[in-house]
Amino acid sequence: MADGGRVDSSAENRGRHNGEGGGGEGGEGVEGGGGQRLARLSLNTATVRPLDAVGGPDLIAMVDACAGAGVPWIAPWRQQFAEVPVAAAARAIRDAGLRVSSLCRGGFFPAATAAARQASIEDNVRAIDEAAELGTDVLVLVCGGVVDKDIKGSRQMVEDGIAAVWPHAAERGARLGIEPLHPMFAADRSVIATLGEANLLVKRLGSPWVGAVIDVYHVWWDPGVDAAIAAASAHTLGFHVNDWIVPLPNILAGRGVMGDGDIDLRRLRTAGDAAGYSGSLEDEIFNQALWERPLEEAIALERERYQASDM
Repeated sequence: MADGGRVDSSAENRGRHNGEGGGGEGGEGVEGGGGQRLARLSLNTATVRPLDAVGGPDLIAMVDACAGAGVPWIAPWRQQFAEVPVAAAARAIRDAGLRVSSLCRGGFFPAATAAARQASIEDNVRAIDEAAELGTDVLVLVCGGVVDKDIKGSRQMVEDGIAAVWPHAAERGARLGIEPLHPMFAADRSVIATLGEANLLVKRLGSPWVGAVIDVYHVWWDPGVDAAIAAASAHTLGFHVNDWIVPLPNILAGRGVMGDGDIDLRRLRTAGDAAGYSGSLEDEIFNQALWERPLEEAIALERERYQASDM
């Protein structure tokens, strides 16, 4: 299953905010130096099931599989609450001894009409409530793409949308993590395309309830990323890990498992640590070859590659 998605597990193919240092009950008792690293590992649930999949493991199955594999954190997506209500999900996560690194996702603020922009704001309010009920203090924001070819105006809609909802986030104790996406997603997913741009947006909003989420897939290429990570020291709310495969099989569903690609994961993680981030490292990998694996096998592979990467 190494073709295209490069997730073969053979040896030759391996190459401060959420929890004040990471680690839940699921991460304790792991032997060796890898145990300390494992205490920070979080499974983003889109790694093991496509968001539009019909059938397949539900959130409860993913919680059980994480607990069984000793993965101490989990990051659900809101779509999963259609199958497992948020209260039931929160209870299952607590009972399994896991912690929630984040909820994906809010955002998508730009829209062509005032009514559509208001509907987005209302949906983000619901997402904030779901994050609070789930038991996480981070809601990831994928901010939304370009409307009517007006990228400057679309960025202003993002800023206005976040400004409208962060007071509710403060009331519920859920911080909003702006996730900059690679520029190839600017048209349809996020007009916020660099960490430096996200940092400036956080500064303009001026709220301790707004920060940034760093995903290596989206920022590794940026010559200014080290300075941007340092500048985000007071407001980094999450850190996502994966890899960049060459050739890229699919811009959305072609992320690599750690060690399969060209990202210097250790350097970026070390930069985050040096800036003061000590929370979870969230494994978010959209990869068709990985989705085709059985749930437990996919999680075992992710854990193996995470530890082997020596991040």
